[in-house]
Amino acid sequence: MDILSSKKHEKSVIREYTEAIIVAILLALFIRSFVVQAFKIPSGSMLPTLQIGDHLLVNKFIYGVKIPMVGTVIIPWKSPVRDDVVVFRFPKDRSIDYIKRVVAVAGDTVEMKNKQLYINGDAVHTSYAHNTTNDIMQSSAGPRDNMGPVKVPEGRIFVMGDNRDNSYDSRFWGFVDLKDVLGKAFILYWSWNLDEPLLSVDRFTSIRWSRFGDIIH
Repeated sequence: MDILSSKKHEKSVIREYTEAIIVAILLALFIRSFVVQAFKIPSGSMLPTLQIGDHLLVNKFIYGVKIPMVGTVIIPWKSPVRDDVVVFRFPKDRSIDYIKRVVAVAGDTVEMKNKQLYINGDAVHTSYAHNTTNDIMQSSAGPRDNMGPVKVPEGRIFVMGDNRDNSYDSRFWGFVDLKDVLGKAFILYWSWNLDEPLLSVDRFTSIRWSRFGDIIH
């Protein structure tokens, strides 16, 4: 092989690798924007359903194909329904992603009376709602245990954390715009205790193997 053909071969190899890397990046961006995205749980607002240190996947196309960043639906599928666990942009700071459970959708009337959730006047009893204290906070002190009634407007949802006494959610800051819903959480793929130092033996022994592959309900 002469020098000229050798250089051409090197350029061809470099071009092939460059093209492969570009395709891989574009494919990863497409999957992250439209198909599935990974998230981790940094707080206990969704206990006991989701634990601090859980890593999960979010289905981003279940509610339709959206224009990234803008949130406008270009191919609609369905809207979030009650009990869906959703990831969304926090209305007070859209650079932050939150995860909560949908408890009411457009047209529903939401009310809290002494820690009991009411939707359209009916008490809602679920296995996932969790209270850490029996103390009742009066509405004058905050909306945690007593609020409403409020009606969910069109194009919005009302969300709450499963850890009802320790969740900063729609009771405090209002509704979530459907455009800001990123997707539905559907499966856990990793879980460990974040309180342990990253490189310590305890961090690795804290891996919660039994949670791997759990479907999120």
